Amino acid sequence: MARDSLFGERIVWEGRCNSVTVPFANKVMAVTSGVVSLITLCYAVVIAKSLEAPVGGMVLFAAWSAAIALGSWRLPLWWQSQVEYVVTDRRVIWRRGPLRRSIEIRQISYALVRWSSSEPGHGDLVLVRAVPTGALRRTLAITLRDLDAPDRLWAVVRGVEVAAPLGSGDRPLAQRLDVGERVLWSGGPLAAPWTLRRGLTAAAGVALAFSFVHSMLRSVPTVVRLLRLHALGPGLASLLVGGVTLGMLLLLAIAVGAGYVALFRPGRLARETRYFVTNARVLIRRGNEELSLDRSNIAYVIDAPWKKLHDVFLVIDGPRARALAPSGAFGGDSGRDDALRPVFTAIEDAETVGQILRMPAFDKAA
Repeated sequence: MARDSLFGERIVWEGRCNSVTVPFANKVMAVTSGVVSLITLCYAVVIAKSLEAPVGGMVLFAAWSAAIALGSWRLPLWWQSQVEYVVTDRRVIWRRGPLRRSIEIRQISYALVRWSSSEPGHGDLVLVRAVPTGALRRTLAITLRDLDAPDRLWAVVRGVEVAAPLGSGDRPLAQRLDVGERVLWSGGPLAAPWTLRRGLTAAAGVALAFSFVHSMLRSVPTVVRLLRLHALGPGLASLLVGGVTLGMLLLLAIAVGAGYVALFRPGRLARETRYFVTNARVLIRRGNEELSLDRSNIAYVIDAPWKKLHDVFLVIDGPRARALAPSGAFGGDSGRDDALRPVFTAIEDAETVGQILRMPAFDKAA
């Protein structure tokens, strides 16, 4: 059996990215930067040709924006193409050339599986360790990207038998349980609560919408008057109209995106969320995301009522670390309101859930 060259541990599994994809945030950054570069270049050409003014700064800014767009699109592909993953009998290792990151299997608090929407059976596996809150808060998470059947790898990491139904995100989560595992309770959120971040995003969307309308009311008449003067040739006039149109469309797209994130996306995520408590784990499925938490890692269960509903927070226990989900102690996504965390949000039957979770997890084969 092969052994890892650094730790000398027995290697259980080895792999790498089967297909390299660009994260959604990088795609948004690439498109936005590309559009900004094109708008700036259009204005630079119009100013240089019509006013004969120096536009070196504008050209430099356009080139800088284009470089950001190209880097946002290509750098993740180049970086991930050389990343390797190793699972030993004690730890999970992320490796790229001389760079290494590792996490001990016994210190993993929970895992996230993010299925790909474009490639069935592929996705990311995120392994997260609970860390202390407050001043000692820090990030400790390893993401294994573009894996084939990430839930199968999670079973290998946990050291359980790899069940046949694993490997397909289209199959319901309740049908991909471990051998001997059974569901004791299931439910879903009944509301999408407003948070400070959601309110600020909604306000920003409204402000951007008013800014779009104000800009349209001022820029369109100005451009029309300029075109009626025939001061610009057909080519420069087309560039001016194209630059103004692209700028307005970009502002509108940002306003619509902010409005969607604040007003519609939380409700859609709530409808797609389902909670499961089994005899061994806590499972949460939301769209293409799945959270898996071993019940033996739960130290406390906190019921937080609001109106007629309840939020059930799970305090995660681990080696030299105890952390509460809403404290933001779970890694890079902790600052996002829509980050998938070990929390049951807006449920009615909190008493039953609390009683089940406070009981010790028992053997799946029992």
